[in-house]
Amino acid sequence: FFQKIRQEARDKHTFSLKDSKQPEFRSRNRYRDVSPYDHSRIQLERDEIDYINASLVEAPEANRSYILTQGPLPGTSGHFWLMVWEQNSRVILMLNKVTEKGQVKCHQYFPVGNANHGKDDLHFEDVDLKVTFQSEVTNTHYTVRNLELCDLRSGEKKVIQQYQYTEWPDFDVPQSPQAFLDFLFEVRKSGALDRNAGPPIIHCSAGIGRSGTFCLVDTCLVLIEKDQSMQNVDVCKVLLDMRHFRMGLIQTQDQLRFSYLAIIEGSKQILPASQATSPDSGFEDPTEVRLDVISWPFEYSWE
Repeated sequence: FFQKIRQEARDKHTFSLKDSKQPEFRSRNRYRDVSPYDHSRIQLERDEIDYINASLVEAPEANRSYILTQGPLPGTSGHFWLMVWEQNSRVILMLNKVTEKGQVKCHQYFPVGNANHGKDDLHFEDVDLKVTFQSEVTNTHYTVRNLELCDLRSGEKKVIQQYQYTEWPDFDVPQSPQAFLDFLFEVRKSGALDRNAGPPIIHCSAGIGRSGTFCLVDTCLVLIEKDQSMQNVDVCKVLLDMRHFRMGLIQTQDQLRFSYLAIIEGSKQILPASQATSPDSGFEDPTEVRLDVISWPFEYSWE
């Protein structure tokens, strides 16, 4: 089933990658095989080179927009913050650790404060921006930081919230959907995903696997809540539509399977109890999944 989705995406999404393959842009890509499409890539305005490996992913039926990007490199951290500034984004969702299994997955692009054996602020002279650590709150599965972003040219300042989910292995899935849903609903509660500011910046290492999973689950839950039913939500179609904006969203079969499980669990929390147990809702029993509704052949194992 996952291979079918990948093949369908390849057949339908033959979009240009010309910009990302320019010699002067290659050093700004973390991975050679993960590039933004020309039509949906974010373009920097203030930098001499407008390129950053980031894509605007839109889900208009859910009134959602996301910016998905790779984990910043040492040489692109300033570009990352310039994108945050120019896109008027107020929230960053970081779905990875800086180092995982001994490998650097993302540059330390944000200050963590002297109290945490780090720096209080970071200067990015190439883009005339400064980021200052203000505070952080650590939960079991994630950390929330308040950071101040200052434009050194104008003196204007913005408060940026960063939500870092710390229990999501690369190419893998969280231990249970509930911890992930707690994170997602906390992000939602903050208003970070609403349209009253710029799109949230979402990244992992490549900006497609974990980031794609988050966006798929969030979008599908919005649609389910809107319809008060799972009946009309085609998860596969939502994913393929998202892949129109950024290649390779959701990298593994396990990530796709986890997405379905998280959508099912999340639906039970947002739908009325009568809907969650009705024959047409997709939930006949907490341990069974309606394959004719969900269209995914797996056994439901989490409690």
